[in-house]
Amino acid sequence: MTQSCILIDLDGTLYHGERMVPGADELIATLNDRHIPFLFLTNNSSAAPETVALRLNKMGIPARPEQVCTSSMAAAAYMAGRKPGASVAIFGEAGLRGAVSAAGLKEFSGENGHPDYVLQGIDREFSYEKLAQAGRLILAGAEFVLTNPDLLLPSEGGLMPGAGTLGAALQSMTGVQPVVIGKPSSILMNFAFNRLGARSSQVTIIGDNMMTDIKAGAQAGCRSLLLLTDEGVTTPHNLERHKGLADAEPDLVKSNLHEVREWVLTLS
Repeated sequence: MTQSCILIDLDGTLYHGERMVPGADELIATLNDRHIPFLFLTNNSSAAPETVALRLNKMGIPARPEQVCTSSMAAAAYMAGRKPGASVAIFGEAGLRGAVSAAGLKEFSGENGHPDYVLQGIDREFSYEKLAQAGRLILAGAEFVLTNPDLLLPSEGGLMPGAGTLGAALQSMTGVQPVVIGKPSSILMNFAFNRLGARSSQVTIIGDNMMTDIKAGAQAGCRSLLLLTDEGVTTPHNLERHKGLADAEPDLVKSNLHEVREWVLTLS
C-alpha cells in the first residue's frame, strides 16, 4: 500500500450547499489518477453514502459510495459494537436511519419500553416536541450518542445551525454529556483509518474547520491540511482565534484547492 492516504472533508471544503468549490473535481481526479487511497470524510449525518456520492457526481466531482465515510456509519458501528441489535431512538435524517438499519440495529418506535440509545444528528425538522421526547428518553437512562459536535454548517445561504447546536440543547435539558462520534472525536477517525487499512501516520486530513478537521488530525496523530477560504468555517480573518479555540495547529495551510492539488502531486 502507498505511504500516503487522504481523508477529505466535504461541507465547506469540496462544496458549499449545491455549489462545487473551484478545483474540487481536479483534486479528486488527480487522487484517482495517482491511485492515492482516500475517503470523503463527513460529520454530516443526513445522507447515505449513495446519496452523497450522487450529489458529488452531479457537481462534477467523481465519487463512489464506497469512498464515503459518514458520522452516521461510525455511530451505527459504535453502537452495534457495544450492543448488537440494540434499540435506537433516532433524531435525525435519512442517513442515520439507513446506517442504523445496515448495522442490524432496531429503530425505537416509541410505543413500548425504552431504547438503549438516543442517536441525534442534524435534523432540519427538529422541534420543541422532539427536544422534549429525546430529553425524556435520555433522562430515563438511554445512552446519548451525538453524531457530531459541529455548531455551524456551511450552506449556499450562509452558515446554518449544526447537529452540535441541537445537541447543546439536549445537554442543557438533561445535564448528560453525549458520546461524540464525529470529528474531532477519535471514534470517526479510527473508523476511517480502519476503512483505509492505514495507520494514522500514513494519513493526512484535509478540511476547512480548525475545531473539527484540524483538531481531529492533531488528536488522532495524523497530518492535517487546513483549507483557508472566505467561505469555509475557518477563514484568514478568524484563523488565530480558531487556533486558540481548537488548541491545535495545522501542519499545512492552503488558500484554495488548486494549491492542495499541487501538494498532492508531491506525494509518493
